[in-house]
Amino acid sequence: MDTLKKYYFENMKPQLQKDLKLQNSMAVPKVTKIVVNMGVIGAVSDKRIMEKMATVLGQITGQKARVARAKKSIASFKLREGDPIGLMVTLRGDRMYDFLDKLIKIVLPRLKDFHGVKRTSFDQKGNYTLGLIEYSVFPEIDLGTVDRLQGLEISIVTNAQSKEQGFMLLEALGIPFEKEQIRTDNTTS
Repeated sequence: MDTLKKYYFENMKPQLQKDLKLQNSMAVPKVTKIVVNMGVIGAVSDKRIMEKMATVLGQITGQKARVARAKKSIASFKLREGDPIGLMVTLRGDRMYDFLDKLIKIVLPRLKDFHGVKRTSFDQKGNYTLGLIEYSVFPEIDLGTVDRLQGLEISIVTNAQSKEQGFMLLEALGIPFEKEQIRTDNTTS
């Protein structure tokens, strides 16, 4: 089976160039990186939670997680500047395409009551952000070791110039978006 990267460059890129009516093949949008981050609840009070979540994020992405630290102190949260509060991983190249392939074909179909991802999570430049309520849907995670639910956020960064280009790129890659509901107005005068 071909990898998603090879399939994109051989099949999807020429089709996207034709669909977007672009003259230059270098102007065709592509995924540049994927950022996976996780805000760790209770990291300030218990350092072992941070270590465990770093191991989990490493298993999910295949890359060591970087610790994100608080930028300023907030007394009501008992948070001091420099305290570890989250983890993040930036994926590029082959690892990025492998992670995206796993996300599309394995992880998203495993979600409970899954009807597609929202179409509204694009920013103005065509980047897409997806939040998962729990990390236990990834196949690398042993469900017996999960003692608490922890969410994570996946940002797919593209070089698209607009929301529409970003949507067309991700749809071509196989991201299952929600079906648009057709509105029927039954108003009579």
